Amino acid sequence: MPLPPFPRAVRRGRSGLDRAEAALVEEYSDLVRLAYLTLPSSLSRHRRILVAHSLVQRSLRGTRPGRAGPLVPAPRGTARQSLAEKDRLRGRVVRSALAHGRSPRGWPRGMPPPRTVLPTLPVVWGLRLFPRAGGAEELALSQALAGASAAGRAAFVLRRVDGLADATVESLLRTAGVPDPEGALRSANRLDESAGAAARTLLTSREFDACSVLTRPTDLLRRRRRVRFVWAALTAAVITGLVLTVAGQGSAPSRPVTGARTGGGLPRPEDLVRTAGDVWADTSRVDLTAWPARGTRVNDRELLVRALSTWGGPASARRVTMTPGTPTDPPPHSPQLLYAGNVGGDAVVLLYDGRRVVRYSEPLDAPGPGALALARADDADVTTAAALVVHRGARGARYLLAPWIAEASRRDLLRPDSPARPVGVARDGVTAPVPAPSRKAACDTRPVLQLRSSARIVEKHAFLLTDLGELSPAHLTYTPLPGHGSPPAREPREATGGPALLAWAHLACGLEELRGTGVRAVNAWDFAEQELPERGGHAVWTCARASTWRGPGDVELVLRAPASSPSAPAEVVGRARSTAACGRFGRHVVADVHWRSRTGRWYLLAAGSRAVTRIDVSGEVTVRQRGRTLAVRAPRDSRTRVSARLGNGTSLDPVGDPGR
Repeated sequence: MPLPPFPRAVRRGRSGLDRAEAALVEEYSDLVRLAYLTLPSSLSRHRRILVAHSLVQRSLRGTRPGRAGPLVPAPRGTARQSLAEKDRLRGRVVRSALAHGRSPRGWPRGMPPPRTVLPTLPVVWGLRLFPRAGGAEELALSQALAGASAAGRAAFVLRRVDGLADATVESLLRTAGVPDPEGALRSANRLDESAGAAARTLLTSREFDACSVLTRPTDLLRRRRRVRFVWAALTAAVITGLVLTVAGQGSAPSRPVTGARTGGGLPRPEDLVRTAGDVWADTSRVDLTAWPARGTRVNDRELLVRALSTWGGPASARRVTMTPGTPTDPPPHSPQLLYAGNVGGDAVVLLYDGRRVVRYSEPLDAPGPGALALARADDADVTTAAALVVHRGARGARYLLAPWIAEASRRDLLRPDSPARPVGVARDGVTAPVPAPSRKAACDTRPVLQLRSSARIVEKHAFLLTDLGELSPAHLTYTPLPGHGSPPAREPREATGGPALLAWAHLACGLEELRGTGVRAVNAWDFAEQELPERGGHAVWTCARASTWRGPGDVELVLRAPASSPSAPAEVVGRARSTAACGRFGRHVVADVHWRSRTGRWYLLAAGSRAVTRIDVSGEVTVRQRGRTLAVRAPRDSRTRVSARLGNGTSLDPVGDPGR
């Protein structure tokens, strides 16, 4: 007996659901990546992975037969129908990811949004999930993504991974409820500038693949303690309820919340914020807030009281030192305890209040007022928050390393070919003494600390820190020549490779001039190369920028000509103070210098960065040269003025050199 056909509406509904399900299965990895990168960066990686999978799996909800959606007109043909389903799924995923964590209407400002009581599938118990670690470039892109808006991240992924046109991205974002899709595209453009030509390769790497994850168990001992605590709390609650029922007494007042100052006075030791030891491995904010409280005296209340009292009244300290621009006012709230213990004959306490790091130290054998050192630490990251100087002595400086540091060694910048030597690290994270840099005029050694991050943060990530006499060591980076493995407008990279070490060998002695100036990082940028006249050899133009915690930076331009020694100091050709040159907002530079050849003849040399198309010389010598470099015969005392022309027609003067 033949069966009657299904109603047409039912057939349309089933075919629509089938197409949507097929599109979801086909694009599942890309949809999960889109959700993972759009979700708030404040979520832990474990939580973001689970929420991303949940949002994608729930994106089939609301699929109704006959609805083509606002993005695509009535589709004709299998290919167009498939594209329409994919666009609708992308729109739902973006809308859900943007709405996650958003407070409902009428919710009080400043209060976190309500959370559901029951967990949303999928749920993982007893395991922590996180993507496989990438390299330094993936880490830089991850930090740039964290600083962008959620809509900007979504637009960036839709353009670079899904390959959608700007008009399609704008329409999709508008449909997903984004009030300013044009602003999201502008944010995506800024991310493009940060990532460069390798944006798609970086986004599709395992660092951002929420479908290929590693698993680690949660803290088993802590889990057992929590279970016991829950049972004890339930038992105590039952007993207390019975007692209160019989006695008719009210509840006792609750204890002040940790982190708040009580009574408007100094914070108490019991109010200090103490971070758990495993937070650093499961947070998107890898900085000082992820440091656990370490040291043998973290529970020494008298020591902590003295440290907090001295910070609250610096006038009582035996000595107060600070980096430029660091306020000495008391902490606005209960600070975080980083360390308390005995190091090198002193009792040391390290505290952090979100913008400053404070070190309190007092001699163990001579009771009396302690010393106080304050330093800026706002906006620190995985490198600038990797170590703090906990003690200085005759044998050198001892550092407290971040919990994500897996390996520590030291090397001499003046000996680029020498291998790094291991540095001993105690169980509480304090290193053995690292020799201090030579402060003699001869400048015969420049030790630096080479650290390697744990693979749980980023794989094969090593970097250099140098002691400039302050609480926080400075981070050394390197930007290679254009065309030497670095696309244009890329961010600085770590100074651990061969070319970087060779460049820093010629600049190392100049670091001593930065001592005590509040430097956060120093980048050596090789912006041009040039063949010297009369077969003088190959020279490299470098701009060394020292960026401070306050924001301004100083630059020094040098010419690295062939020298007999690999560590011979380079010739300084220009300096500038409090300038944006040679940084993120000053990527164009030109420099010049008078140079003497082996035969005794004098030349005027000039070179510009990648965007320079022409160099002009006026004055006693007049010449116009197309290209990025120039070499012309000119007496040593000749008065000349050099300028450059960029590709967009803008004129550019030498940095720190108004003319001769």
